[in-house]
Amino acid sequence: MKLFDKVVVIGAGLIGGSLAWAIKNRELSSEVIGVTQHKESWQWAKKIGAIDNGSCKISVAKDAQLLILATPISTIIKLASRLSEIIDKGCLVMDVGSTKREVVSVLEKTFTNYVGSHPLAGSEKRGIFNANPDLFKGSICILTPTKNTRQENIKRIQKLWSLLGTRVVVMSPELHDKILSFSSHLPHIVAFALINAIPTDYLRFGSTGLRDTTRIAGSNSYLWADIFLSNSKNIINSIQSLQHNLLQIKSAIQRVDRKTLIKILRRAKQRRQRYLGL
Repeated sequence: MKLFDKVVVIGAGLIGGSLAWAIKNRELSSEVIGVTQHKESWQWAKKIGAIDNGSCKISVAKDAQLLILATPISTIIKLASRLSEIIDKGCLVMDVGSTKREVVSVLEKTFTNYVGSHPLAGSEKRGIFNANPDLFKGSICILTPTKNTRQENIKRIQKLWSLLGTRVVVMSPELHDKILSFSSHLPHIVAFALINAIPTDYLRFGSTGLRDTTRIAGSNSYLWADIFLSNSKNIINSIQSLQHNLLQIKSAIQRVDRKTLIKILRRAKQRRQRYLGL
């Protein structure tokens, strides 16, 4: 089912590359073009069949029917005005940024046909070399329209994500950032802080538990610094919630309060089983 004649993905890395590949595999566009900083990246993407063609220049976005912005938040914002002068006015624009309030505020003023989105899928790995056309299958994709977003554009983007196998949820950019600060951003902060809290000499004794808990500490530091700073207020609140819970455990241990400690640990296990199905 062809939805577009030409799709251009700016930032064909892990998420952008996987998205381009998924669109191409499902034949949702006649042509899929990837834009990356490095020529070898888009050449690899073309070799594996993730895109039809590639470039290091954003000028290839001319005549695109769908423009997908899949770079870090700060880069999306920097590129917005330049891209608005390149694309046709009727071009549908979508980003896949991990925070929404800041980027939506800028992009909805820059592009006439813009819809914010965030697929809740990914990996601590990065780059087109780790792309997967089935990355989004069975995941949730959040759309973050505002009162200025055209309904027909929301429906088009919703249809795209549905055809890629995601369950689409619609909410405001503000609610998105509040929820993700707890469900996604805080776990990354915990992983980064935990690995840094352990004395270097002790790390060689780390086993499966430590590796599993800190897996996402292997994520892209530039990308995550961008995410933390663009959602700082919400993330500070989530850190404070974590600190409160850590202090409860610390207090129970200091008091040798076995009953309270077991209650806290059991509650955590039950919440994990009930809401995460694990």
